[in-house]
Amino acid sequence: MAGNIITTKLKDDLKTAMKEKDKLRVSTLRMLISEMKNEQLRERDELSEEKELSILTSYAKRRRESIKGFTQGGRDDLAENERLELEIVMTYLPEQIGEDEIRAEVEKIVSETGASGPQDMGKVMGSLMAKFKGRADGGVVKTIAMEHLRGGKG
Repeated sequence: MAGNIITTKLKDDLKTAMKEKDKLRVSTLRMLISEMKNEQLRERDELSEEKELSILTSYAKRRRESIKGFTQGGRDDLAENERLELEIVMTYLPEQIGEDEIRAEVEKIVSETGASGPQDMGKVMGSLMAKFKGRADGGVVKTIAMEHLRGGKG
């Protein structure tokens, strides 16, 4: 029963949030627990910690996309709500790595794979995302990798 570590933490934190009457945290945690439960039903087995992290990462990505859409649509009130939800989700993800560390890893993987341009983006991104599981926003990693590959380095 090594799985469900994060789900257990979410449930414990939900009880605390309910006692504190923190409506946003309660609704966010309920949504995350529901996502975990749905995936567990699909898998018909306990979720591994890796799978739980994958669900959290996906949820965080959807929040970022919503923030972008609401901001572009002039709905700053809704964007702010999504930002607050994202902050809650981020507390359950591993510490995010900085752009400098991403850049260093991009350079390393580009030289290891022999990537020479944007056409090699697939093999570079595959290695990068495996290394950064849950610790970096895929959009940021992709942007940095593309800049590097377009710059002719490697």
